[in-house]
Amino acid sequence: MELNAPYTSLVAVGDSFTEGMSDLLPDGSYRGWADVLAARLAARAPGFRYANLAVRGKLIGQIVDEQVGIAAALQPDVITLVGGLNDTLRPKCDMGMVRGRLEEAVERLAPSCKTLVLMRSPGRNGPVMERFRPRMEELFALIGDLAERHGAVVADLYGAPSLGDPRMWDVDRLHLTAEGHRRVAEAVWQTLGLPAESDWRAPMPASAPARWAQRRIDDVRFGRQHLIPWIGRRLTGRSSGDGRAGSQFDAELGKAFWISPEDGAAAPGPVTGWRRLDG
Repeated sequence: MELNAPYTSLVAVGDSFTEGMSDLLPDGSYRGWADVLAARLAARAPGFRYANLAVRGKLIGQIVDEQVGIAAALQPDVITLVGGLNDTLRPKCDMGMVRGRLEEAVERLAPSCKTLVLMRSPGRNGPVMERFRPRMEELFALIGDLAERHGAVVADLYGAPSLGDPRMWDVDRLHLTAEGHRRVAEAVWQTLGLPAESDWRAPMPASAPARWAQRRIDDVRFGRQHLIPWIGRRLTGRSSGDGRAGSQFDAELGKAFWISPEDGAAAPGPVTGWRRLDG
C-alpha cells in the first residue's frame, strides 16, 4: 500500500475491543486503539471525520445487524471491522454461523469504503487462550481468505509476543491496557501503509515475576470481580452491552453522527478535542 496515503474519514465497527475497554479516561469514558488511530489520522488531514460504532459484548450477528449497515451508509475512506471473538468464547458456538455472518459483513462493507481493515486479534497468554485457540484460529483463517477475496487488508496481531504478555492486559484479563491499545493503533497505522512511528512488536522490559501469594490474590480478585459476573451474564442471556449504543450513534434519533477535531478547519496538527457534526 502506498505510503502517506490520505485518509479523511474512519468508521470503527466491533465489540469491546474496538470500543476501547479498558483504556479508561478520567471522565469515565474509554479511548482505545480506534480513538488513538483516529486522532493520528486527523493530525494529517484537515476536516477529518470519525465515528466509533463499537459496543461491548456484541456477538458477530449483532455487529452485522446493528452496525454494518450504518457503517456502509457513511461511506468513509477506512472501515475497521473486528468481531467474532465473543462468539468463540461462548461454551456453545456455531462456527458455521460465525463464518457466514462475518462473510456477510465483509461483503457489505468492502464496496462502501476505500480501505477495509480486518484483524487477527491478539490474545493474553494463558489457559483461556489455549482452550479457545482452535476456534480463534479457524476464525483468523477465514479473515485471511476474506481479505484476499474482497481486497481488504489485515492487521495481524495474533501470536505477537508483545501483545500476548499478560502485562499488556487489564485486571479483567480480557481487555488491553492503554499501552496495549496504543500498540494496536500503531499496528493498524502501519497496515494502512503509513510510516512507522514505533515498534509495536517490541517486547516489554524484563521484570521479576510476581510472588506466588500475590498471584493467588490476583486470581481471587479476578474471579470475584470479573469471572463470576461474566458467567452470570452467560447463564442469564445478558450482555454487558445491553442498552448501550456506539459512541457516535444517537439512539434517540436512531442514526450515527460524525465527530471531527475541534479546530477541523485549521492546518493539520495534534487533536486537542472533538466536536459533533450534525446534518
